[in-house]
Amino acid sequence: MTLLRTHIDVVPSGAALGAEVRGIDLRSMDDASFAAIYKAWLDHSVVLFRDQKLSDGDLIGFSRRFGTLDQAPIQENGRRFVEGFPEIYVVSNVVENGVEIGSLGAGEAVWHTDMSYLPDPPRASALYALEVPSSGGDTSFCSMYGAWEALPDDLRANALQLRVKHDGTYNSGGYLRAGVTPSDDPRTAPGTFHPLVCTHPETGRRHFYLGRRRNAWLEGMPLEESNAMLDRIWELATADSLTWRHQWRVGDLVLWDNRCVMHRRDAFDPGTRRVMHRTQIKG
Repeated sequence: MTLLRTHIDVVPSGAALGAEVRGIDLRSMDDASFAAIYKAWLDHSVVLFRDQKLSDGDLIGFSRRFGTLDQAPIQENGRRFVEGFPEIYVVSNVVENGVEIGSLGAGEAVWHTDMSYLPDPPRASALYALEVPSSGGDTSFCSMYGAWEALPDDLRANALQLRVKHDGTYNSGGYLRAGVTPSDDPRTAPGTFHPLVCTHPETGRRHFYLGRRRNAWLEGMPLEESNAMLDRIWELATADSLTWRHQWRVGDLVLWDNRCVMHRRDAFDPGTRRVMHRTQIKG
């Protein structure tokens, strides 16, 4: 059966990145509709779909249109995935029968790039809202294209030659990763080196690839010099002018380009419930 294309509207956020895609049910779309969504994603780095009614299978089906999915990482409580759906990672503060059903709790999640401590991080992440508190828990995104463009000329030539270490000790919520020995020295902490500046393989635009500030280190630099340069870059990269803030509603799905976007989460009342399901598309 051929699905008829619905009329899709792409409404930019008005910020440095982000757009809402309207007029689409992600459970069913034709190839032309998906092509329009894919273009909006590349153009705006982050796309929002509201009022979706997705099962876990639907979420996986939509995500797979972008490529092969990663299996969910092991959470702090030792659990790995939703029963029957190893690709789904649960982000939640909810405790049921004394067991946390997800990861990251209710605290702030600092600016980060998903799974950047791996040699081959995911190129995209999709986060779907099942339950959200009435306030708090907003997610902000910042443009790594914009960060590179804002870098002063005196730092550009040096930045192009550098690799940055992406620490694998702690996740964005500050929790120690399963099976990792804690370390506060970025030179000896576990992690992976990636180029500090990359060229996006699909848009051809240059961008920073920063990961997390904690325990980051610029290869070969004295620690003090590395910290000074990274602090300067992070201040530029997370400036308000380069960010877009999203307030969640149930049924929201947000898809972001993990290669050229960082994101963070506001803390929220731990007495309220927040349940999100996430998938990640391989690089």
